[in-house]
Amino acid sequence: SYVIFIISICPPTSIRPVVTLYPNWSEIYRGETITVKCEIHGGDTEWDYEWETNSMIKAPNQNEYRIRSASSSNSGNYRCKGRMKSSQHETTEWSDSVTLTVSDSNPVHPVTEGASVSLSCSLRTQKILSNVFFYHNDKLLQNDPRGELKISAVSKSDEGFYKCQYSGRESAQSWIFIKEATWLSQPQFASPLLCFMFYCH
Repeated sequence: SYVIFIISICPPTSIRPVVTLYPNWSEIYRGETITVKCEIHGGDTEWDYEWETNSMIKAPNQNEYRIRSASSSNSGNYRCKGRMKSSQHETTEWSDSVTLTVSDSNPVHPVTEGASVSLSCSLRTQKILSNVFFYHNDKLLQNDPRGELKISAVSKSDEGFYKCQYSGRESAQSWIFIKEATWLSQPQFASPLLCFMFYCH
């Protein structure tokens, strides 16, 4: 009689990847940069990646999908699974879906007429930058070595789109809306300084 050893290799269907958004912001605006990442934990297995999304733009078959200038066409549900490179028939489960929503509108900052405003420029991974260009309605305002633009006693002429540029990188535009000051909203003392931060990508 013979003794036969049978070794069975079970497909790793119990492994479930995780889809993560970087940065994980509640609001993503048109023109911003975001990364959709498929993470598979456990073991040293090498994987090919498969994405499923109902967005208008399909993700590549890589573990990381970097969207450099987001638009509403990138909005949708994203999920992924892994396929073992050593055996294309063995796959993980599908991950849970993650929803990406990109707003085509620009962020609006209402400011009361007469208030003072400070605009700063930054990278999401760094502190305030230096040697920054600020623009109002695509017209260059100033090149500030401190990375900050201060507007004292704003008026209706200051209303519009603002953005900053740093080392070839540009932030998404933000709209500053100037509200008319009423006797109820007029400050009796010095106006507070309102600060807005722009992020370059």
